[in-house]
Amino acid sequence: MRVLVLEDDPELGPVVAAQLRDAGFAVDLARTLAEADLKLSVNSYDCVVADRSVPDGDSLTLLAAHRRTGSALPFLLLTALDAVSDRVAGFEHGADDYLVKPFAFAELVVRVRALCRREQPARLPVLRAGDLEVDLPRRRVSRAGVLLSLSAKEFAVLELLMLRAGEVVTRTELIESCWDEASEPMSNVVDVLIGQLRRRLGPPDPIGTVRGVGYRLGDEAQA
Repeated sequence: MRVLVLEDDPELGPVVAAQLRDAGFAVDLARTLAEADLKLSVNSYDCVVADRSVPDGDSLTLLAAHRRTGSALPFLLLTALDAVSDRVAGFEHGADDYLVKPFAFAELVVRVRALCRREQPARLPVLRAGDLEVDLPRRRVSRAGVLLSLSAKEFAVLELLMLRAGEVVTRTELIESCWDEASEPMSNVVDVLIGQLRRRLGPPDPIGTVRGVGYRLGDEAQA
């Protein structure tokens, strides 16, 4: 899942982005409304986390503009403005959630994850493919009953493959969903990650390679 964070504070912005990345999200960071609007026009996001007050205006203007286009992209507003009237204004402009500073990063992660899932088709909390099981709420992966240890990025890639089990997931789709601009992905970053994931999952290899296209969960890997 990919998140856009709009935060101009030079200390808080990178920390928010880092906390979300540690939780398994791909995160892009913008510091102005103009920068955020540009990123929204060229990238696909599952959620926007926006500070109300940034150097070139109020994030409510960005939110309202996107709602006028019919966009249902979830917006979570971060702000030091804690008056009831401020919260009401946020929701009236189309905000999905509102978190007052200072806040606990654990709460931010939970709220962002809930908003991202709200926009996705209803699905079981536990995904299964053969002897492979992914428990989404607990962020746990097991195979044949054995609990496996995966990095946040490995979990994100496996989650997407599991959600699309039996379908080909292209390298472009994986990059757009699981990587962000800060990662500066090299051309073979997906292949390297898939190799790591295969080693984590062990034999027999559940990830099939579709040459020149991408990967499919459920087929034996091709050499």
